[in-house]
Amino acid sequence: MNFTADLVMGWLASYLWPMARVTAMLMTMLVIGSQNVPVMIRAKLGFVITLAMAPMLPPMPEIPLFSLQSWLVVAQQVLIGVAIGFATQLLIQSFVIAGQVLATQSGLGFASLVDPINGGSTPVIGQFYLMLGTLIFFAIDGHLTMLHLVNLSFTTLPVSTSGLDITGLQALFSFMTIMFQMALSVSLASITAMLLVNFSFGVMTRAAPQLNIFSMGFAVSMICGLLVLWVSLGGFMEHFLAHWQQVQALICEIIGTECSGG
Repeated sequence: MNFTADLVMGWLASYLWPMARVTAMLMTMLVIGSQNVPVMIRAKLGFVITLAMAPMLPPMPEIPLFSLQSWLVVAQQVLIGVAIGFATQLLIQSFVIAGQVLATQSGLGFASLVDPINGGSTPVIGQFYLMLGTLIFFAIDGHLTMLHLVNLSFTTLPVSTSGLDITGLQALFSFMTIMFQMALSVSLASITAMLLVNFSFGVMTRAAPQLNIFSMGFAVSMICGLLVLWVSLGGFMEHFLAHWQQVQALICEIIGTECSGG
């Protein structure tokens, strides 16, 4: 059997173009796209996933591999993969923001750790929410859902020089405002509880001015903040599942398909 140059190039293109989309998603996806995971590990994981997924994909376009159109195809696949993976970042960042708000209100904002995703320092409660959300994400097979959605995207958004439409991009940018709404919904009960604690200290200061409210209020605020954090953990799973459904609906809107989001 003779292997012509066009046959070999077409065979390589059928793997390289899907690999660009899958790898771009892994580079921006929750946890896998963090700085703790080496780039080579993510690249090899994308290669293995592409090998397993390629036989199930629709036929690739007949475009020369080394051409300007091919570079446009690669750019479109990277854009689609980044958009799909970035949606999970919006999910987890809503809980990190909620933890930062609670830490500020309870006086625990000075305790910070290095964020393994962004590389900066964030309050320890935000890191706690980050780790808890990460564990839940893998416990509910969120990573498998992401692989299913990116596989579905090859049917709704086939490999070509045209990629995401303006509707999908607008949905992604608009969801950034929803991210802050999600963070507020998670931290609203804790903010209200800490507001009542601070209001109580204000009443105590007016009733008994001789009390040294600054030396006593900081310790009490931290204790109350930890208590509120412990009580609020009961609804964390419910919030996460509700927000995860919204993120799935966003990804389905980006790739142009209908899904239940659950």
